[in-house]
Amino acid sequence: MAVDYAVIVVYLAGMLAMGWWGMRRAKSKSDFLVAGRRLGPVMYSGTMAAIVLGGASTIGGVGLGYQYGLSGAWMVFTIGLGLLALSVFFSARIARLKVYTVSEMLDLRYGGRAGVISGVVMWAYTLMLAVTSTIAYATIFDVLFDMNRTLAIILGGSIVVAYSTLGGMWSITLTDMVQFVVKTVGVLLLLLPIAVVKAGGFSAMKAKLPTEYFDPLGIGGETIFTYVLIYTFGMLIGQDIWQRVFTARGDRTAKWGGTVAGTYCLVYALAGAVIGTAAKVLYPKLPSADTAFATIVKDELPVGVRGLVLAAALAAVMSTSSGALIACATVANNDIWSKLRGAVKRDTEDRDTEDRDEVKGNRAFILVMGIAVICTAIALNNVVEALTVAYNLLVGGLLVPILGGLLWKRGTVHGALASVVVGGVAVIGLMAAYGILANEPVYYGLLLSLAAYVIVSLATPATDAAVLAAWRERLAGRDAEPLSEPVPVHQ
Repeated sequence: MAVDYAVIVVYLAGMLAMGWWGMRRAKSKSDFLVAGRRLGPVMYSGTMAAIVLGGASTIGGVGLGYQYGLSGAWMVFTIGLGLLALSVFFSARIARLKVYTVSEMLDLRYGGRAGVISGVVMWAYTLMLAVTSTIAYATIFDVLFDMNRTLAIILGGSIVVAYSTLGGMWSITLTDMVQFVVKTVGVLLLLLPIAVVKAGGFSAMKAKLPTEYFDPLGIGGETIFTYVLIYTFGMLIGQDIWQRVFTARGDRTAKWGGTVAGTYCLVYALAGAVIGTAAKVLYPKLPSADTAFATIVKDELPVGVRGLVLAAALAAVMSTSSGALIACATVANNDIWSKLRGAVKRDTEDRDTEDRDEVKGNRAFILVMGIAVICTAIALNNVVEALTVAYNLLVGGLLVPILGGLLWKRGTVHGALASVVVGGVAVIGLMAAYGILANEPVYYGLLLSLAAYVIVSLATPATDAAVLAAWRERLAGRDAEPLSEPVPVHQ
């Protein structure tokens, strides 16, 4: 394993070096939070694919393939569909808004007063996403070094916190690009063909496994529908995804770069399912489907290649973890803390100077949130339930007011607030009644959120014309300066 260890150590050292390099480029708030909005198509596509394809997509995707066969691709497939929908229909408009968070978009669209509540919901989602990604280090380092769970979480989490704190989005962008290359080589070009060959090829796999393993709908229609609701719609509204859209240097980059990344996700989804199916042939009685990835890597790959593929798994986890961490810190600072302390709009001529000062504040928030993520990851036991709560709150509480604001001009701030509150409370209550892992909470919570949005919006005065005019100007890209003070609502 000495060669494998060397590969991993070199990879981790490279991540820290990228963080140091990124620190030299992060000179302003825009640089630190959205990489100066300067990413071209290649870097944008690679980093977008890296953040959406995390440990759940890699280790979990292979596990679903082990359990269900080719239909196990549906979870990651719906992630790819969501990214495609975001890129084709919404990304250009989102990029033109020139904001930093989803809640800033809601304040701009509805005239303020929606940001803090939506910020709390988004913060909870990004925090739990970062926590669940951080916990995945324990699985990888256990295979590599037989390391204690707590020590593995501290080691992996500290590296991500370090490079994210140093250079913000520039560091994360540079590391994500490396991670994208490592994942492509490790999973698609090495593990996939080796796993199929070791299993005897597709003909042998078909002969040894039940026919339902090759049924594209074998995982079940209800499960697929739930994946669409949670992951496809989750891709449309998550702060971690939007913050990457904000890094694009223009409309075309956001649209076509995201389309390439979404297509890559579809290929990655099928690859994970095939690898899991091959693992089922090789190891038909594993105690848990989640161990399929680690088992096939540990037992079937040659020295050196094994280290690279494990580095690919580590890359998948780190990319999601770092993206969720900076999103969590950005929301905590910009949407919650700054409003609670009564931040006021800055003069345009002082913006650049104060942006540079704000780098220190955002860096401090990443460090604090990173420590909180590591501590929570150590204490938390049921990761699946925690992530399910986060996604249910995100989709049930924020999907309707966000998409409604983009698509329906009659939506009002009162309708948006009602939608967030009703949807969030309904999801929590239904999870208590049906169980956290049940499908009903997100189904009914989403319907109640939609009903509240439409009914309250129609029952309250339309959004002020000045607010809508400012919104249309920003959508058209004619006002480049982000607002730090909401436009007042005329009652």
